[in-house]
Amino acid sequence: MATKKSYTRRANSKGKTKKSWTTRILLFSISFLALVIATFTVYQFRDGILYYLGFKTNKNVNALSKEERKIADIRIYEVLSKHPDKVVGFDVSQYQGNIQWDEIRKIEDTFQLQFVFVRATAGKNKVDSQFKENWKQAKKHQFIRGAYHYYRPNENSIQQAENFIQTVQLEPGDFPPVLDIEQLPKKQSLDSLKVGLKRWLTKVEKHYKVKPIIYSGESYYNDFLKKEFSDYPFWIANYNFWRNQPESHWLLWQFTEKAQVSGIKGPVDVNIFNGNIIYLRSKLVY
Repeated sequence: MATKKSYTRRANSKGKTKKSWTTRILLFSISFLALVIATFTVYQFRDGILYYLGFKTNKNVNALSKEERKIADIRIYEVLSKHPDKVVGFDVSQYQGNIQWDEIRKIEDTFQLQFVFVRATAGKNKVDSQFKENWKQAKKHQFIRGAYHYYRPNENSIQQAENFIQTVQLEPGDFPPVLDIEQLPKKQSLDSLKVGLKRWLTKVEKHYKVKPIIYSGESYYNDFLKKEFSDYPFWIANYNFWRNQPESHWLLWQFTEKAQVSGIKGPVDVNIFNGNIIYLRSKLVY
């Protein structure tokens, strides 16, 4: 009996030791993997981190938490620093309130802002309450400007086009009109949605004599727009933390919605034009 019990204890001890070593190896592997990922992240965003530590630690934050603000600033600096020859801009609507246009110069105290998109209309009868002022101030402060329409899938497309046309008067040097489509229809099929989008685009192109730009998120673009609307220039929103470059066929890339811009309260969308200023000017109307 004693011998048997002793053997059992030794066997159990051996099993526990083996299990303990397996657990240790697993924990070590997980820790090592986490370290590799952390090291890669620090290396990938080293310029932005150094920039933040050197210049941003005493800055005021707005809207976002301090940690969110820090991450956003690092991300923005990293992306823009990789595109020194491209043109940087932002977009605004009534949700930014009264903008102090005299204060708008650069983003992250380093990168010049050169263009702005202004929301003009939404649906068949909505006019952005700040459009008239923003449109005027954008020109006054020498920003290359563009106007966009927020498309509502469940409203008549021709009436939406007429709403935009009646509101926006484009001038030489402005961007082509922009159709912002982000929603899926609730009361119609996807085929019907696409017919409506094409009607809006055709009517607006006929009026302004220039092909409109389509704005949408990358997933929406890939799933619903890529095939049928391939002959239109696209402005794509993608905020993926690991993406640092726009696709070659994107005309514009909206890479963040969390920027700080002097003169504007709250977070701001920032965009990169996929080319230099000479190429940008070749894409403007008239």
